[in-house]
Amino acid sequence: MHRNIRTTDDVLTLLDGLFAPEAHRWTSGAASWWDGFYEDRAKPVPFFAEKPDESLVSYVDRGLVTPGRALDLGCGPGRNAHALASYGFDVTAIDLSPAAIAWAEERAEVPGAGARFHCGDAFALTAEGAEAAGPYDLIHDSGCFHHLPPHRRISYLALLDRCLAPGGHFALTCFAAGEGGMGSELPDAELYRRGDLGGGLAYTSEELRDIFSGLTEVELRRMRDEAPGSPVFGESFLWTALFRKEARQ
Repeated sequence: MHRNIRTTDDVLTLLDGLFAPEAHRWTSGAASWWDGFYEDRAKPVPFFAEKPDESLVSYVDRGLVTPGRALDLGCGPGRNAHALASYGFDVTAIDLSPAAIAWAEERAEVPGAGARFHCGDAFALTAEGAEAAGPYDLIHDSGCFHHLPPHRRISYLALLDRCLAPGGHFALTCFAAGEGGMGSELPDAELYRRGDLGGGLAYTSEELRDIFSGLTEVELRRMRDEAPGSPVFGESFLWTALFRKEARQ
């Protein structure tokens, strides 16, 4: 059957197929790619260390976010999820990779570092009526959003709309465009012509403000660089942003 486009989801799935298989780091079929990425736990990847983002710690320390129900998207080995749990949050964490989830659950055996981990597609797991549907007082994303192709921003904004509680906060860490940055800065249309996301997309501050304009900006800045021995993770090629969903929405 070739004339099978009836819904927005059908269109989004069609657009997914315009990208090469190795670029599909946001779909359920990407689990094996991420498993390979996490296979060697000793390789020098800065965010493999069991330390939370400096921005997340800063939000808690300054009282910008307070304990409640939290969702950690693309949780990887669980470093931020465990930190949130240690601060008193009731944490649900999601990742596509079984290897990442296994590592996170091993780390969860540390006293006081408990969180619930789910392996699978965050869009499906947070759908209405699904086990991780929410609502959440905090939705946290460190490194997931920038792996989405442009059309999946629609899915992402819908996730925030249905899962973030009124008055709740959305915390994001993603690639920053500009000197010293990481990720592709190609225009959206060019990404479809190439069928490749270049390992992730870089954003300007204004692009992030535009995409998340339905939320109120609390803070948007470059992440602070942190030394290897620091108890927190930080790299200045990343944006860190905190937005609030107004109670009237």
